[in-house]
Amino acid sequence: MLSKNIETALNKQVHIEAESSQIYLSMASWSETHGLEGISKFMYAQSDEERVHMLKVMKFINERGGHAQVTELKAPKTNYETFQEMFEELYKHEVFVSNAINELVHIALTEKDYASHNFLQWFVAEQIEEEAQAKNILDKIHLIGDDKGGLYLFDRDIQQPNVKGSK
Repeated sequence: MLSKNIETALNKQVHIEAESSQIYLSMASWSETHGLEGISKFMYAQSDEERVHMLKVMKFINERGGHAQVTELKAPKTNYETFQEMFEELYKHEVFVSNAINELVHIALTEKDYASHNFLQWFVAEQIEEEAQAKNILDKIHLIGDDKGGLYLFDRDIQQPNVKGSK
């Protein structure tokens, strides 16, 4: 059985995952309208992945005797000056999500809720991957600079199956 404190914290995470999905969906749309097909596919896949994370938390809450809440979401940003700016925001957002997961782990340990702690370990590992991927992408973008040929290759490469999250 979840304590009210953990249930509230997990529901906050449901909200964060839902907003993450919306943010990446908006990034996908922006990319698509700017001829960045590979980046767009990558972002659509990221959006789907965040929705899966949200559902995972919701099911856990409900299975543990809580009540998962669906809440209103704030509209995400819809315009970016550059694709570099967009990926910088993606990285900052992943760091924000990691911090939220870490706070959840702290609450679970403080309340000695080892079932929730165990459940959250998957998210801890996932966020390590997400942050590393975002940092790796930013590193590549900085190498490209203003080179249009480099952007073309980056856009093509990011949709390849070896990039986590791409489809």
